[in-house]
Amino acid sequence: MTSRLLIPTPWLSLVLAGGAFLNAGGSLAEPSPQAQRLAREALIVDTHIDVPYRLHGKPEDISKRTASGDFDYPRARAGGLDAAFMSIYVPAEREGNGAKALAEELIDLVEGLARAAPEKFALARSPADIRSRAGTDVISLPMGMENGAPIEGQLANVGYFYERGIRYIGLAHGTSNHLADSSFDIRRPWQGLSPFGREVIAEMNRLGIMVDVSHLSDEATAQAIELSRVPVIASHSSARAFMPGFERNLSDALIRAIAARGGVVQVNFGSAFLIPEATEHLNKMRAALQGWRATAGKDASPEEIRAFVADYNQQHSSPRATIDHVIEHIDHIVELVGIDYVGLGSDFDGVGDTLPEGLRDVSQYPNLIDALLTAGYSEPDVKKILGENLLRVWAEVERQALSAGRQAVGSGCRL
Repeated sequence: MTSRLLIPTPWLSLVLAGGAFLNAGGSLAEPSPQAQRLAREALIVDTHIDVPYRLHGKPEDISKRTASGDFDYPRARAGGLDAAFMSIYVPAEREGNGAKALAEELIDLVEGLARAAPEKFALARSPADIRSRAGTDVISLPMGMENGAPIEGQLANVGYFYERGIRYIGLAHGTSNHLADSSFDIRRPWQGLSPFGREVIAEMNRLGIMVDVSHLSDEATAQAIELSRVPVIASHSSARAFMPGFERNLSDALIRAIAARGGVVQVNFGSAFLIPEATEHLNKMRAALQGWRATAGKDASPEEIRAFVADYNQQHSSPRATIDHVIEHIDHIVELVGIDYVGLGSDFDGVGDTLPEGLRDVSQYPNLIDALLTAGYSEPDVKKILGENLLRVWAEVERQALSAGRQAVGSGCRL
């Protein structure tokens, strides 16, 4: 049986809130002036930040510096972030159980962020929206849906969520659903995509919604790449070459297939996506947690889970990845397929206290830029990784939808 990470993100935010991971090294030096300048000049687009689900459980004013979480406005501006895809994450257990309603609540939340602080946040429905704000203090908030459960078997809901601002959809999450098989799920009812999932991809192509293959099984990923008329993305996945048996990351064959169709792989920053030792720790912790819950004979509350995990982590330390590990994954993708097919999908606010030292929150993109420069990447290539590659794919998805007859859209426009 293929080994898999058994705690899908962003559940990691809950189970790792105790923060007991060991640092892999000392604090990093101040990023170079060149890196800081590039952070200001380049368009930095991060395709996966779990702010909505974080705030849904614990409301905070992210227009100001917050005591918790990986994202707020002051830190995002310090890091040079221009566009943060807000993840509309719906847990797998909501399949057939209020998934659409939860997605609407989370979209309402994102809209509320922009409404409450228009000088700091603005919704983004197109690459043009993001480019129009370059050089300003306004952070764009496009939205992507993590888990297609909110479609609820109704093709019209794809268009409904497009109108509400969703610009990518990851078809499944921690378990297989009515659209596709999940990489985390031993059950593979569809052997890839369901018949309805295939219809959904065609509708996404028609409307201009990017197809996101993160979380899908290998079979579902390969079928989505083949079926989609336009390039696909992996919004927050790293390279499986460093993580044998970890299907949540992408194999070399799938990375090549994505690139061959013009798509892009957005590298995840979570340690469990970067180094196998961290994944092993998480799987052992989950097994211990399951054993404890079975002994307790009841469903544990979030507070009880946090307490158990904090105690477990105090007794069983786990390694933390470094920025160098992130660079290794980027290097691997570039060596496989070239500079035009890799970007950043951090999973900030979705992977708990597993982020690399020096990449702990949205203020620290300059550290990554410095590491890329040190690794020999040119400034134009760094800009591609930071956001230009993703914007190219998004623009192509939009262009082909328009050429197929969909009416032009922009800020506030409708179908």
